[in-house]
Amino acid sequence: MADFHGVFPYLVSPIDPDGKLRTNVLGRLCDDLIKSGVHGLTPLGSTGEFAYLSAEQRINVVRTTIDAAKGRVPVVAGVVSTATADAVAQAKAYQALGADGILAIMEAYFPLGDAQVEAYFRAVADAVDIPVVIYTNPQFQRSDLTLDVIARLASHPRIGYIKDASTNTGRLLSIINRCGDAIRVFSASAHIPAAVMLIGGVGWMAGPACIIPRQSVELYNLCQAACWDDAMKLQRKLWRVNEAFARFNLAACIKAGLAIQGYDVGDPVPPQAALTVDQRNAVEAVLRDVA
Repeated sequence: MADFHGVFPYLVSPIDPDGKLRTNVLGRLCDDLIKSGVHGLTPLGSTGEFAYLSAEQRINVVRTTIDAAKGRVPVVAGVVSTATADAVAQAKAYQALGADGILAIMEAYFPLGDAQVEAYFRAVADAVDIPVVIYTNPQFQRSDLTLDVIARLASHPRIGYIKDASTNTGRLLSIINRCGDAIRVFSASAHIPAAVMLIGGVGWMAGPACIIPRQSVELYNLCQAACWDDAMKLQRKLWRVNEAFARFNLAACIKAGLAIQGYDVGDPVPPQAALTVDQRNAVEAVLRDVA
C-alpha cells in the first residue's frame, strides 16, 4: 500500500458563473502547492464543495488535479454519495483517471445503522485497487463511524487511513490505541495538527493548507523531528487561521484567502454565499499575521 503522510491540502473547486471549471486556475494552484512542499493533493474534500457539484464537474476537478500533479505527489480524490452504487462508480472512474487513492465520504438523508455504514465503505474499497482513506465529519453527516466500525474496516486490505473531522482528539487516540498500525490517522482543521502528530497521527488533510502551504509543511517537519517546543510555537500562530475559518463558511474562507493571494477561484457555488467585506477583511488580517 502507498505511504500517505504529511500535508494534503483540500483543494477548492474554482467554478465560474457558467458552471465551468477554471482549469487553468486549479492547475496553477496545484503546481504552486507542490512547489511549496506539500505531500499530496485532495480534490473534492469538504473545501472542494463536493455537495454542490455535478458529476461532470467532479470528474473535471479530479482530472485537472491529476494532470497538474504529473505524478509528483499522490492525488487522493474524494468520493461521496448517498447511494452505494454511485459511490462505487465514482471510485472506479477516479482510479481510471489515475488517482493514487480515494477519500471515501458518506452522505446520508435517512439515518443508517452501523451495518449499513460499514457496508458502504467496504463497497467503495472493494471496487478499487488503490488505498482508501475513510472520512468522518460528525458535524455535517447524519451518520458517523463508530469505533467498532472503524476497527472492522481497518481489517480491509485497502482501507489504511482515516481522516477524522470531529473536534474530539481523544477519539483519535482511541482509534490509534484500538487499531494500531492497521489504520493511520490524518488530522482535520477541526483538530490541532501538532497535537494529533504528537499522539501518533501521520499528517493532516485540510483546507487551510491551501493558503498556508509552506507554514503547514514547516509545522509537519518540526513534528516529524520531534522539535515540539518549536512546533507548538508555530502551531499557536497558525491556529489563528483555523479559528477565523471556524467562524465562517469554510469554502468561502479558503476561496477568499486564495483570491487575496492572486488566484481567481471565484465565489462559492450557490446557494452558498461569498464572504462579506468585513469577513474578507478578517481573513486578510489573519493571513497577514501568519505570513
